[in-house]
Amino acid sequence: MKAKVSWLQGMCFEGESESGHKIVLDGTNPGQGASPMEHVLLGAGGCSAIDVVSILEKSRQTVTGCEVELQAERAENPPRVFTAIHLNFVVTGENLPEKQVARAVDLSMQKYCSVMKMLEKAVKVSSSYEIRER
Repeated sequence: MKAKVSWLQGMCFEGESESGHKIVLDGTNPGQGASPMEHVLLGAGGCSAIDVVSILEKSRQTVTGCEVELQAERAENPPRVFTAIHLNFVVTGENLPEKQVARAVDLSMQKYCSVMKMLEKAVKVSSSYEIRER
């Protein structure tokens, strides 16, 4: 996997993935785009949400929505690394069994989400879930 980050102006950069997708990264608060740390947090949420939906669909569950609410704590002093991340999965569907949702979240967090597997080596990670009927 390859990517490129190019300076635009000030503290604003454009990232381009090998597949051609572009994002704006901005070190200004607020800026023209999310900060690099915000992108890391969004990557964790996206990776785990993809897993949860995929696992539930493979087990023939009717999923109509999935959101991940992320809350992160950072160190006070530089480097301001994440010290804790909590992911709350809000899964919506038709008659979703709690056992299946719990299993999907656990499998994502413990086995499949590559972003979380990297982060858990340095960050306290926790998760929870809610099930909503469509």
